Amino acid sequence: MPFHDESSVSHNSASAITCAESSLTTDMAIMVQTKKIMDGVNAKIQTVKNIDQPMTTLKSYIVDVISKMDQIDKDNRRKATIGIFGQSGHGKSSLINAILGEEDLLPPGSLGACTAVVTQVEANLDDSNYTAEIELYSKEEWDRMLQTLFRVLSDDSEDRDDEMFESAKEKITAVYGQDADKKKIEELKKDKKFAEISNFLSDSEKIISKRERSDFANEVACFIQYSVASPGGWYWPLVKSVKIKIPNCDELLKHIVLLDLPGIGDCNKTREDLWKSKLRECSSVWIVSDINRAITDKDPWGILKHCIQDLGPGGECKNISFICTKTDDINPGAYMRGSRLTKDEIGNKDQTAVCILHRNKTTKESVKKKIESLNPGTKKLMEKISTEVFTVSSKAFFQQNLNLEPTETEIPKLQEVLKSINRRINQEMARGYVSDAKGVLSLIQIFSPNTNEEMVETKAKVHDKLANNLKNALTELDRQFEKMYEDLDMCLSEGVQKSVRLCVATAQKELIAPDDIDNRGFHKTLKALCKNKGHYWSKNWCMILDLNECLATHMQESINEEFNQIFPVNGKTEKSLQKHLDNVSIIQSDNTYCRSSMLYHIQNFIKTRLEIKNDFESEMKRSMEPFHLHTGKTTLLGK
Repeated sequence: MPFHDESSVSHNSASAITCAESSLTTDMAIMVQTKKIMDGVNAKIQTVKNIDQPMTTLKSYIVDVISKMDQIDKDNRRKATIGIFGQSGHGKSSLINAILGEEDLLPPGSLGACTAVVTQVEANLDDSNYTAEIELYSKEEWDRMLQTLFRVLSDDSEDRDDEMFESAKEKITAVYGQDADKKKIEELKKDKKFAEISNFLSDSEKIISKRERSDFANEVACFIQYSVASPGGWYWPLVKSVKIKIPNCDELLKHIVLLDLPGIGDCNKTREDLWKSKLRECSSVWIVSDINRAITDKDPWGILKHCIQDLGPGGECKNISFICTKTDDINPGAYMRGSRLTKDEIGNKDQTAVCILHRNKTTKESVKKKIESLNPGTKKLMEKISTEVFTVSSKAFFQQNLNLEPTETEIPKLQEVLKSINRRINQEMARGYVSDAKGVLSLIQIFSPNTNEEMVETKAKVHDKLANNLKNALTELDRQFEKMYEDLDMCLSEGVQKSVRLCVATAQKELIAPDDIDNRGFHKTLKALCKNKGHYWSKNWCMILDLNECLATHMQESINEEFNQIFPVNGKTEKSLQKHLDNVSIIQSDNTYCRSSMLYHIQNFIKTRLEIKNDFESEMKRSMEPFHLHTGKTTLLGK
């Protein structure tokens, strides 16, 4: 009768899994062995015939669960995303090349140049080719963008946004060639090149796949790189995103995505949308800056500040790394004079190497001090985010005759960061799979028939007790959910009232007339802000103004503390959802293997903290749009 043979299967399989836990040395080896066991269980269940409807339903359920477990390697939630930020020319592409051990794979300036292209780098788990999946704008989308670009170029007013003007000029000449920006759009449409581009956009996606790295790099370059000296035939303005897949790098990237988020030199609105939509995906952020400018430039510190503000408390990001590049770029004599290094301190050591390592050390100390000196509001947002500083030389990593040992380039340190993340995810996957397997086997064991009357009676009593426990536990859980909702609702209502009461004063203090803004020509900035629906983002990151975020500040602040108590990023609190779930004894697991599915849903919900924040700002933008349009048309005099 039903599942008779499966009783012994489940008992023996459970024993095998327990044995695997104690005898195998790696989590992935445990997972492989457990998969073999579950394959056997699945094959055995498939042979069960002549069962009643309830058992048929149970059989289908178990087969479905095992099938879903087998898809775990393709589960997107098992990917950790590292967002990489930095100005063009500061060595982002060279950094990625060095970490992957793939010299000249990505051309200099390809990542985050003057483009709005999102570039994603991950492992190719399918074959041994270098592959690029390129998503293009449709012909209709590009036509609309082209109309907008030419409108920007036709603006000759004093209040013209120079950033947008230069960006529009660069995009048009990149695609259509030199002096294309000087034509009328009607003239451009008559050119042969225009017809070629229209035909090129007939496909929404382009795939490049090459066995050789050099062949791949040559073909993909025009989609992610631009040369001012050779305009025309560069397709990056037509590209929405590029996904690059690298072969033979499972140890580094199997469970990791390196995501370049452009932020320098594009239209404010595009930049804002990309930033908001992609930053929430990042579990780590790398801020890349040339070591010679890491302390003095405003760019990296603007990126750091606004990463932290947009991540906010309760987000998924747990780490921000400040990476100073090009450490080999040094003049030893000039550096010794400036840092007052003496020849005695150099001794018999390599002068250049000593200078590089000395500068690395002092730069790390300076970056850490500057992070510590951030304003209290920013530091509070960083309480649960760890920070690290690296000083790297991609060039010296590949060319080991350049004074530095491989370890001194610190590329191996970053490689170890990636390997560590991969090991952690492997462990989580293995433990989650074993936990799910135990659940399936326990389910089979419970529902297996038993002819022993005493055992049948015992099972019935256990069933009734578990059912009663579950009912009581769910009632208590429902009560806790209601309380969490009421507490959050009360906090949000208080925040709405405060936002309404203080909206003018807040906007005046934080945005319209802040103490640290030079008022000369600031009316142009405010006008650009209104034209851009309440947002202004300067090219060098030194000024980012967001009226919508400013007006929503009190609402965000009102729920932050309560939200973080209920959904803490790490650990548990007295109010946390995890604590109340742990009290539901019927769903508890052993200490070794966590409830991966439950934790996934909690982690997923934590992400709503960022979604709530963005919803506040989106709704504020929608409500304010009529006023932005009216104000943007106003000419301001006297400043």
